[in-house]
Amino acid sequence: MADTQPKHAKHGAAGEGPLARTALRFTAFTEKWLPDAFGFVLVGTFVVLLFGLATGEPLLKRPDDPAATEGFGLVDAWGAGFWSLITFTLQMAMIIIGGYAVATSGPVARLIARLARIPTSPRGAVAFVAAVAMLASYLNWAFSLIFAAILAREVARNVPKADYRALGAMAFLGLGTVWAQGLSGSAALQVASPSSSPAPVQEVIRAAGHSSGVIPLSDTIFTWQALVATLFVYCVGVAMAWFVAPGEDNAKTAQHLGIELKPLIGRGSAYSGQRGDTEARRPGDWLEHSPLFSLLVVLLGTVYLVRYFDGKSFFSALDLNTVNLILFLLALLLHWRPWRMARAVRDGAPAAAGVLLQFPLYGGIFGMIAYTGISARLAGWLVQASNQFLFPPLVAIYSCVLGVFVPSGGSKWVIEAPYVLEAANQLEVDAGWMVVVYDLGEASANLLQPFWMLPTLAILGLKARDIMGYTFTLFLACFPAALLAVTLLAPHVTGS
Repeated sequence: MADTQPKHAKHGAAGEGPLARTALRFTAFTEKWLPDAFGFVLVGTFVVLLFGLATGEPLLKRPDDPAATEGFGLVDAWGAGFWSLITFTLQMAMIIIGGYAVATSGPVARLIARLARIPTSPRGAVAFVAAVAMLASYLNWAFSLIFAAILAREVARNVPKADYRALGAMAFLGLGTVWAQGLSGSAALQVASPSSSPAPVQEVIRAAGHSSGVIPLSDTIFTWQALVATLFVYCVGVAMAWFVAPGEDNAKTAQHLGIELKPLIGRGSAYSGQRGDTEARRPGDWLEHSPLFSLLVVLLGTVYLVRYFDGKSFFSALDLNTVNLILFLLALLLHWRPWRMARAVRDGAPAAAGVLLQFPLYGGIFGMIAYTGISARLAGWLVQASNQFLFPPLVAIYSCVLGVFVPSGGSKWVIEAPYVLEAANQLEVDAGWMVVVYDLGEASANLLQPFWMLPTLAILGLKARDIMGYTFTLFLACFPAALLAVTLLAPHVTGS
């Protein structure tokens, strides 16, 4: 009988470099001890609850004003927050399905297949997926989750000796490094738009010297310091991917994990372009096969988008609903025939299952932090320990820690922005730079918890414990790189 055990089971981490050995040890630990993503949020709920009790928050308390968003006890705050992300949940589910539909369309699938043929060695394959995933996340984080996951599968098929767990971790790397500094970064887009930024945040921004109450992208993610910081973290991420990739003797391939990798295009592909059923076509089926109404819907949506963006800054006007509409129209156009679009949506829906299950629980965690005194208490400790030089790295650390429990860059920014920017004003630290600091710190938290890994994991057929040893190892390098960058590249010692 053939030996089906992975070679690493025999040789351990022998012959690997120190970073690869570290990654393999962390991965062995997480594979054994780490719960699945759903277990992680269950445990996280009670970690926050116990922390609140330990810091003096009441267990049961409800404010008299039914519209209040503060003054709750922990249990009531959990209940108030449980459905607070329901709109965001549907937006995230749609963005995952839309991204999947775009990525599995014929033209994009052919692009992925060509890219997947570039790497030829196991180590090169891991580094290549990391580089492409981070670049894609800089352009759009939601699309990158799906695009990079499908790319990782196709690379694993072309380079079968590559470690499949490492490829999965690298497919997610963009969400843990540069996404928030990119074109879809939540915080930067919020402060650049008066319609997206809450009034209290705009008041603090005016106090910082921006009379309009907004901070343009040219003062946040497009400053030369922010671009250098992003490039620095990007390079560290690619280098780490190269060094943590295990050799053939220690790799767990897709075959070792029992995962079948079908080709993305061509013979054997689920997307061969043929209709799944073999029944004779009825005259009424012409609508499913004709591109006529697909093109009419695309035309309708395009006219709307042109009118929507007319007279507005593109990046300021871009929000999740608009991104979802663009993905929907693009997928409809690329699939051409309605039945292909319907199939892609049906096949992509399972990737959103984890979001539908876990987002309400994260909403409860959000409520316990935002609707009680926990968030303000943490901020007070932060300011007391800060000065001009230490404030940026301390905010990055705080944003990372809070991001483990409130894993939403946009929602968490609403929590942090008023007191972080107010403290920056008091310490005379540039407000635009603090948005950059928040972005880099907040993104790093994604390497420590599996919330945003769910779509990637669903496509790859992996569990969170399979890749989190690698993501934690990457965190140990990428997060210090971000701290170093936000400390040394600060554009102003004093506020503008």
